[in-house]
This record gives sequence, structure tokens and C-alpha cells, in this order.
Amino acid sequence: MLTLYLHIPFCKARCSYCDFYLVTGGKQIDAFFRALSLETASRRAELKGRTVSAIHFGGGTPSMVPVRYLAAWLDEIAALCNFSPDIEIALEANPEDLSIKTMEALRAAGVTRLSIGVQSFIAEKLHALGRAHTALQASRVTADALRRFVSVSVDLICGVPGENRSLWEADLHEALALRPHHLSLYMLSVEPKTMLHRHVAKGLVTVPDDALQASLYEQAQNELSIQGYSQYEISNFCLPAHHSRYNLATWKREPYLGFGPSAHSFLVSPQRELRTANVSSLARYLAVPADVVAFREELSVEERFTEEVFLSLRINSGLDVDFLRKGNKLGHTLSPIIARFSEMGWIELNEGSLYLTKKGFLFADLIAEEFIFG
Repeated sequence: MLTLYLHIPFCKARCSYCDFYLVTGGKQIDAFFRALSLETASRRAELKGRTVSAIHFGGGTPSMVPVRYLAAWLDEIAALCNFSPDIEIALEANPEDLSIKTMEALRAAGVTRLSIGVQSFIAEKLHALGRAHTALQASRVTADALRRFVSVSVDLICGVPGENRSLWEADLHEALALRPHHLSLYMLSVEPKTMLHRHVAKGLVTVPDDALQASLYEQAQNELSIQGYSQYEISNFCLPAHHSRYNLATWKREPYLGFGPSAHSFLVSPQRELRTANVSSLARYLAVPADVVAFREELSVEERFTEEVFLSLRINSGLDVDFLRKGNKLGHTLSPIIARFSEMGWIELNEGSLYLTKKGFLFADLIAEEFIFG
């Protein structure tokens, strides 16, 4: 099976905390999709004879693109490969873009899953994040989407400037009252070169410290578990059978193809594993759309092992202890590390595999690093 990702690099404005590749405005949408057709045709050999189980439209803001462009590209892809009968076609969307008419058009085009960038149902937090939609709009659009799509996911951000426990509790309450199929909870990260980073550095805003963010995250874990949501990845919770198929496939290191500027691909064969990335420039992408790969790396045995450890812990699928010992250079020092994390309540051992506890999810990267590097 294969999954596909399309990076649509357009947003109406850049959010203060965002470091993804994008351009503001939509003047080049038509030119982008003409170039995308050329890139897609040039990758015919990678698609031929393959069955695609999931397609994810990310960005950027895919929902600001007229639906006819998305539908036309899906037709182009369908002509080059096979779609599984239950294919999941997911699209990231902002609430202000999702009228009833637009949602109906997306569903008619084949979209089965909406990932709505709500970020918050609280007006105070939306203002702090500089979001364009209102709290009422977020609730209404989510409810409308739940009546129309097989799966609906809602993004929430925790740790915005001015965040406190009562605001986070109110956000969770509003989200759970709607009962979306899936929730992605992100701790706000102050990324270099963003507007938020500059404002924090100048003391114009302050964000909650790590201890408060960790406490709010654990609160969400407990509440969502009570409400029947399973945590299948560090930031992702779902009702049964509503995980993101594309995201889970990437975390399981299954092959995927990325289209559009800055998109990544992971190609797997019996002989090698290869990661590639397209140019992070719309101008360069439009200039030579049939030759846009800017980075190519064949993974070594050590790199494969490292990825396996990090990603197995991230999705908590169970990390086989024998596999960990076999691929590890730490030798006899590994057992004390496992014992220490177990005593701290960060991991649990079960039938030869280790799993993160709820608290352990907070330290997943640290645990992986200790297992690999000591």
C-alpha cells in the first residue's frame, strides 16, 4: 500500500507561530495546479501498479483553494494508480473557508475526512493566536462537518500566550461537547524565525512554562480517556477506527509520495530506503515542475534503527526489547536504562515489548535518545 501527500502552499496570512513553507495570497493557485499536473505526470513510474490507501491535502490552507482544482488532481492521480475501495481522502481546512456549499462540494469530490484547524473554541485564545475565525464559527462549522463526513478531526493548541487551567478546561469542554471523531492536541512551540519567537524574545508576550504545559497535557490525556478517546500518538486521540490513516502510515515507516513544494517522500524497496524532499520555493517549483527534488538521502542501517525506535515510541505500538538490544551499541548499559525508566513510571514492559505510559509520552524523545545514545 502507498499513501500520498499534497502540500498546497497557500494561506491568506501567516499565523504568528507557523514555520511551515507557504506563500500568502492566492494569485498563483492556477499556475501551481498546472505545475502540479506536470510533476504528477513525471512521477508516473512511481505510481504505476500501486494501490493508494490514503491521500492527505496539507499546507498551507487547502480549503482556500477552489474545490474544482482538488477534484481535477484526484482524477489525474486515479488515472495513474489504483485507489483502495475504502480510500481515505483527508483535507486540512480553516473554519472560515467551510460553508455548507463548500463542504458539499468537497464531499462530492471524494473527500472523506476533514481536519479542521480550530485551534481553540475560546475567543480569548483565538485572539492571542491571531486566528481569523470566531469561537461561534468554530463550533458551528465543526457540527456541520460532523453531519457530512465519515471522519472529522479538530486541532486544538495548548499553551498559547495567557493560557491557564480554566481556559484549557473550557476548550476541552467545548470540543468534547461536539464529539469529533478525532482530536489533535498540540503544545504551542515557539519556533525560530516566527513572529511569535520575536515577540517572546522582546518580552511582548509570555507563554506558559513547561511545567504548566505538561500539567495541561496530562489533564487532557485523562479527560479524553474517560470520554472514550484512544491516544494512538503523542498528540493524537481518536474514537475507534478514526485514526488518521496517512499520518499513521508515515509513523509506521510505510512508503509515501509527497507532491508540491517542500513535500517529502519515503521510498522503500528490498534494497534500500530513500527519503527525498521537494524544493521549498514556489517560484522554483513553477519553473521546473518535473524536476523539483532538492534533497535525497539513502538511509543507513543505523539511521533505520534510530527512526524505528523514535517512531515506535511516538505511536506507542510497542518497542521490541530484543530488537532494541540487537541494533544497539550500548550493550550491558541498556538494561539499567530500561529499569530506571520503568521505576520512574515512564515505561511499562509487556511480553517482551516496552510501551510508554501516559506520563512517558511527555518524554518520548528523551527516552528514545537514551535508548540509542545513552
